Amino acid sequence: MDMVLAFVLSLAVVYDLRERRIPNALTVGGVFAALTLRLLIDPALALSGVLGAGLGLVVAIALYAAGAFGAGDGKLLIAVGAFLGLEGLPTALLATGIAGGVLSVIVSWRKGALVPLLVHVKDLALWYLTLGRAGARRKLSGAAAVTVPYGPAIALGATIVWATRWTLP
Repeated sequence: MDMVLAFVLSLAVVYDLRERRIPNALTVGGVFAALTLRLLIDPALALSGVLGAGLGLVVAIALYAAGAFGAGDGKLLIAVGAFLGLEGLPTALLATGIAGGVLSVIVSWRKGALVPLLVHVKDLALWYLTLGRAGARRKLSGAAAVTVPYGPAIALGATIVWATRWTLP
């Protein structure tokens, strides 16, 4: 299962950096591969994979709806949840968030858009905290949007959990 996870993550990073998209065949195939392997290894592991994919789906929908995530990133997160299971995904989300934040700051700084990024983060946090009554939700496709390929951050977060077997208490 580890080799399949590494394969899916590697291809996702390559596609995201080269084409700025992650193919459905890779992400959906990754979900099915993870769940099938979990079922074959030990049927008891399959439930954790389904729950991990479900948690990934909930987080992905929230981030996509807020305009903070692309659809391919969300589907990759679901696949990672299927591979790592419910016990590993929360830690991967934390590591992904940190890696993605650092990556976003670096990309925005290099493009001269660090201040707009910080304003966007503030507006997005306000939008979430007030359930859409304050702040702003921006689209990734907007003219002034500085997009970041988030696949590498997701891959790094998943790799940290996979390599260290570290999970949140």
